[in-house]
Amino acid sequence: MPKQKTHKGTAKRFRVTGSGKIMRGKAFKSHILEKKSPKRKRGFRQETELHKADNAVIKKNLGLG
Repeated sequence: MPKQKTHKGTAKRFRVTGSGKIMRGKAFKSHILEKKSPKRKRGFRQETELHKADNAVIKKNLGLG
């Protein structure tokens, strides 16, 4: 059997923590930033945990099962 390949687009957007959670970056932080408050823009810097409903597809694309 050939090896399963990692989907490179997925690998660039998600990371897996030591405990197995999948983390993702926040949306809405790339442009039209003048009208967004500094507090809101700071919030975009933190990663957040991926929703459980999406875990299976992302794990498959990352080659984790």
